Amino acid sequence: MKPIRKFTVRAVVPGSLSALEELAGNLRWSWHEPTKRLFEHIDPELWRSSRRDPVAFLGEVDPARLDELAADGGYVEWAERERAGLREYLSEPRWFQSLGADAPRTVAYFSPEFGITAALPQYSGGLGILAGDHLKAASDLGVPLVGVGLFYKAGYFAQSISPDGWQQERYPVLDPDGLPLSVLRRPDGSPVQVTLALPDDQSLHARVWKAAVGRITLLMLDTDIPANPDELRSVTDRLYGGGGEHRLLQELLLGIGGARAVRAFTELGGSPAPDVFHMNEGHAGFLGLERIATHIAEGLSFAEALQLVRAGTVFTTHTPVPAGIDRFDRPLVERYLTSSLLPGVDPADALALGVEPGADPATSPFNMAVMGLRLAQRANGVSKLHGQVSRRMFGNLWPGFDADDVPITSITNGVHAPTWTDPALRGLAESILGTGDTEHADWTSAALSDAEFWGVKRRMRLQLVQDARRRLASAWTDQHPGMQAPPWVSRVLDPDTLTVGFARRVPTYKRLTLMLRDPERLKAILTNPERPVQFVIAGKSHPADDEGKRLIQQLVQFAQQPELRERIVFLPDYDMGMAEMLYPGCDVWLNNPLRPLEACGTSGMKAAMNGALNLSILDGWWAEYAGDDYGWVIPSADAAGDAGERDTLEAAALYELLEHRVATRYYERDADGVPLEWVRRVRTTLSTLAPELGADRMVKQYVEELYRPAAEQAARVEADGDRGARALAAFDARVRRSWPKVQVVHVESGGVESPHVGDELGLRAYVELDGLAPDDVTVEVVYGRSRADETIEGVRRTALSPDPAAAAADAASGPHGPRLYTGTVVLDRAGAFGYTVRVVPRHPLLVSPAELGLVAVAG
Repeated sequence: MKPIRKFTVRAVVPGSLSALEELAGNLRWSWHEPTKRLFEHIDPELWRSSRRDPVAFLGEVDPARLDELAADGGYVEWAERERAGLREYLSEPRWFQSLGADAPRTVAYFSPEFGITAALPQYSGGLGILAGDHLKAASDLGVPLVGVGLFYKAGYFAQSISPDGWQQERYPVLDPDGLPLSVLRRPDGSPVQVTLALPDDQSLHARVWKAAVGRITLLMLDTDIPANPDELRSVTDRLYGGGGEHRLLQELLLGIGGARAVRAFTELGGSPAPDVFHMNEGHAGFLGLERIATHIAEGLSFAEALQLVRAGTVFTTHTPVPAGIDRFDRPLVERYLTSSLLPGVDPADALALGVEPGADPATSPFNMAVMGLRLAQRANGVSKLHGQVSRRMFGNLWPGFDADDVPITSITNGVHAPTWTDPALRGLAESILGTGDTEHADWTSAALSDAEFWGVKRRMRLQLVQDARRRLASAWTDQHPGMQAPPWVSRVLDPDTLTVGFARRVPTYKRLTLMLRDPERLKAILTNPERPVQFVIAGKSHPADDEGKRLIQQLVQFAQQPELRERIVFLPDYDMGMAEMLYPGCDVWLNNPLRPLEACGTSGMKAAMNGALNLSILDGWWAEYAGDDYGWVIPSADAAGDAGERDTLEAAALYELLEHRVATRYYERDADGVPLEWVRRVRTTLSTLAPELGADRMVKQYVEELYRPAAEQAARVEADGDRGARALAAFDARVRRSWPKVQVVHVESGGVESPHVGDELGLRAYVELDGLAPDDVTVEVVYGRSRADETIEGVRRTALSPDPAAAAADAASGPHGPRLYTGTVVLDRAGAFGYTVRVVPRHPLLVSPAELGLVAVAG
């Protein structure tokens, strides 16, 4: 019989154990091993089956057991020590507090998903896991950050696999009352409610949940409340669910509603309003429009408010392909972006922000990434290679500029080591290396023997094998109710066999089935009697992606062959709980996307932090960190004639590496069975690569390279009653009026007859400014090595100056007519040389010459 309603009744914990409730209420437990051990001690088996979620766990514990522990003075003292440690962690100064007064007071970090723990399934893949790690590292570093997202009633989805290998989705409903969440309330106890005005006189209401992520508060908006009609209660039903209008409503709520929730949170808590707003992808782009509306209400024009918003906004793009960007039909967006939703904002001004470069404004789709880039003065990709791809991909927003000039930088993603490093590895570091900080431990120390290290690595592999067998047995009984799993399931995988992991979302470009390109070759590798290899594979395809589901089916059916099923397994329902077993248990982490379509790909980072070597296409983070001691590079067949040929060539390279390099090295053992060279590489990886892969490094970069400059810029444009914003808006309008007639009329060069290194090239450029003052522009020579394709390589720039002798004549002739600029370039390199002259706008509040997207180049 099914219940008509379900809810969670929280446990009554004895007063002497109140520390347990406080510890369970802060998600720091998800990465703090001592706190986990405190809960595990209560009932180890129940702790494992509760998915290591303290809130759910305490609700299941036998009250008699809690009473027993309440009378145990040693346990009570232990719990109090952990509570004191948490309170100290929450209050003590950390890295950020040493930065000084010019650091941001508050950063608001918006993301459509957050992967913090399997107990709070509000993530689908890398974007959410990255966001969760960002919050955790910000907490550890003391960064005053507020996270903003949505609370999805059914999260993403739970995956099962049918007997024929087809992905099936289930959407278990979450009860927020059973999660480590609390409602944001006013002093009188009433819940804060955010409201958005919708067409047809409707309103969308949302309550605001709070999650404590260490020192960080995560705000999550939820529309499943009685104030909404049924069709609007479902706006936050599923992550990335529904059609275009449903997604648009989610993104309006995330951006506009999220900005309003932050305002309510900071006002209620008496904390500073954010100096910086960080959009983690374009989904949250509407937050900029809400902030513009707020500034318009304070007396600014749209253009002036836009300058204020841009100054303090950071935009991070995670996609290297246009198909990964949310694009909405213009009429749909036009229907929702009304003056009721955004008072004071002309809908035409708002719609213009999403128009794609070069498209007809009347018909262009509304592009969320384009809007995000127009609303942010600072933008970045998530690896060096992805930064290059992004500068090309979005270059049309800055027409006339080379890709290197496009103002999109890069900060390579990182992963939160305390979350992702296995407790066994941490225990080894504590007992022998004298530190629990595995990320910065000296793993090459002679104090640690290779045999000791290899013994721990085997235990981690055994842990994965046992977990995989449990999962497969459970999946079997789900498919065959009333039947026990067959005996072969208990023999799946071997803790002494080279183990290769592959787990991620399953879009086609990640090429889940590249390993199947030559099935017989793969079979031979898997079943090699002397050097066997085994694969552990997991991943979810988006429910609407049938092609991705077909790839999963193909892989599952291959793995179902009796002679292979103990050597290659697909584990259903990939989530953070599975990942915590998978990364430590693998010896090699495989990644074979189509280059350069992997923005970063942090799964290989997590594996490296757990003593695995990478086997990867030179894409994402691996393109900048690959090294012989860290793994192997799969060569990219970029010159292949078509996709099929490319897959064939790259699969052949994969097989060759696995069979003759990876497996050979793994099975080279000393008399004690230790693969000395393999262990040397792994220990080198942990000592030298792992510190570079940490989320603490990433968040420090965001603070120093983006957040702090953005806060300083926001302070400049806000000073003296928003004087800077008004001046910059006026400058922008004035320059745009004149720019169609700005041109480099003529360029003369001299001073060299037969050019030699050390000679000076003199330049005279006549420039038409159409009434702009010389201080409004920079006239510069752009020069470097001349390439055969008529481009300049190794670009350098030197500013030219108004010619003093011509200045009087220019003044006498009035604001119009060509002005003379002069300067010299030293020829300091031999070889082909090329140069041109260009004009770009100049203003002390512009942070990039390309910022306005205006340039005039000598023709």
